[in-house]
Amino acid sequence: MTTYSEGVAEVTDADFAAEVLAAELPVLVKFTAEWCGPCRQLKPVLGAIAKEEAARLRIVEIDVDRNPETAVTYGILGTPTLMVFSSGEPVKSLVGARPKRRLLQELEDVLA
Repeated sequence: MTTYSEGVAEVTDADFAAEVLAAELPVLVKFTAEWCGPCRQLKPVLGAIAKEEAARLRIVEIDVDRNPETAVTYGILGTPTLMVFSSGEPVKSLVGARPKRRLLQELEDVLA
């Protein structure tokens, strides 16, 4: 795990298993890219959720251009793709940016 930006940690192919698959809390992974406008729109939304839901959910991001192995493993075809992992398995996948309120509604079952 490298840098934190707005409460969201950045992971890489090298530490994905340790940081995401082995995590005790559910982990929301944002598959992102530097050139992706909707990814930038989503950054403050995820930062706010990361702070509010820190006890129930961890949020990380991974750059698909710099970390292609993980993106290929999980069949990521577009950015931003949000994938929630629980107990090392992907349990939910959402594609595209969305407002905070809608995202929280879509994550209710994971946060319950």
